[in-house]
Amino acid sequence: MPFISKDWRSPGEAWVKTDEGWEKLKVLECGKRTRHPSTSDDEDNETIPPHCHITIRCTREIAGFNGLGEVVRRLDFRSSVRDRRRFHYICALLRLLVAHKGIANLSGSAQKLLLQMVEEVASHVNDSQQHFNVLRGLTTQLQQIVNQENQKCWGKPLGSMNLWQEHVETIKRIESLTSQIEIKEPGPEIRPKLHDLPEECIREIILRIADHKDLEATSSAWTLMAALVSEQRVWRELTRFHFNQNQINTVLDMNKFKLQPGKKDWKKIYHQLRRTYGVNDDYQFAEVLSLCRYCCCLFWPSDGHPCIVDQCPEFKQRLEEAGGQLEVSQPVLPSQFLKFFSL
Repeated sequence: MPFISKDWRSPGEAWVKTDEGWEKLKVLECGKRTRHPSTSDDEDNETIPPHCHITIRCTREIAGFNGLGEVVRRLDFRSSVRDRRRFHYICALLRLLVAHKGIANLSGSAQKLLLQMVEEVASHVNDSQQHFNVLRGLTTQLQQIVNQENQKCWGKPLGSMNLWQEHVETIKRIESLTSQIEIKEPGPEIRPKLHDLPEECIREIILRIADHKDLEATSSAWTLMAALVSEQRVWRELTRFHFNQNQINTVLDMNKFKLQPGKKDWKKIYHQLRRTYGVNDDYQFAEVLSLCRYCCCLFWPSDGHPCIVDQCPEFKQRLEEAGGQLEVSQPVLPSQFLKFFSL
C-alpha cells in the first residue's frame, strides 16, 4: 500500500553568491540584523548572537553531520580574530588544524576559510603590533605543509590543482606580510616606559603572568625583573593559581622542597606539581567557547545564544518543577572543539 503524505525530500538549501563563493543562506543570516514586527526603526539594531547547533551524538532519532566550515562561519571566527578576548583561542585552534590535521584532510571550503583566518591574524598582528610570535609560528607551520611530500599523489598535490595554487599564493602573501612586520618601540616622548615604573608596579605585572615559560623569559630582559622573578612570592602565587590546596599539600609533605625551617622553595613545588598533575591550558584564554547542554549550541559566553529555556516558557516551567538548573553550559577547549567533526 503506498504511503500518501508530503514528499519527505527537502526542497534543498538556499545558496547566495558572495565575494568568497557560494554560501548557504542560513549561514549568512546568522549574523544579519533581525527585526521584530513590533519594533520601531530606532530599535532595529539587534543582531543574532553568533552561535551554531551541533550534533553531539548520532542516534536513530537524531542523525546529523557537523561541517567545520559552516560552524566556523556561524561562530564568526574570522571577525573574532580582532577580539582580544578570543584571539588566543582561535590561534590555538588554527595551530591544531595546521599541525595535527593538515590542510589536505579538510574540505576545500574549510581549507580556504582556514587560510583566510591566518591571513586575518597576520593583518591584525601588523595593525596591533602584538603577538608576532604567534603569527611566526603559524607561518612556519604553513610553510612546512607546502613542502610536505605526503600531501602529494604521483608528484601532484591532492585535490584541485587550481585550489592548491590559490592556497600557495595565500601562504606567500601571509609570509610576505609577516616578513615586513616590524615591532616598533614607542618614541622617546611616550612616558612612562617600563624602566620608569617603580619596583612595586613591575612586581604586580609579573604576578599576573600565568605561564611559567613567560615568567622565566622575563628574567633575561632586565636585571630588576630577574630579581623579582626569583622571589618566592611570585612562584607561590603562580602555584596557587594553577593548583588546588589538596594538590599542593600532597607535594608539601615531601621535605625535599624546604629551603630551610619555615621556608619553602615554591619554584620547585610548582614544577613538581606541573609534572604530577599537568597544567590546564584554558588559563591562557580570556574567553572560551561554551556548549549549552539544553539546545546543543556552541556560542561565545560574552554574546550568549537564543536558548530553548528562554524561547519556550513551557520547557522552562517543566525544568523549574524538576529542580533543574536554568543555565547549564560547559567550556569547550580547541582540542575538544575538533572532536565534533570527522577530520
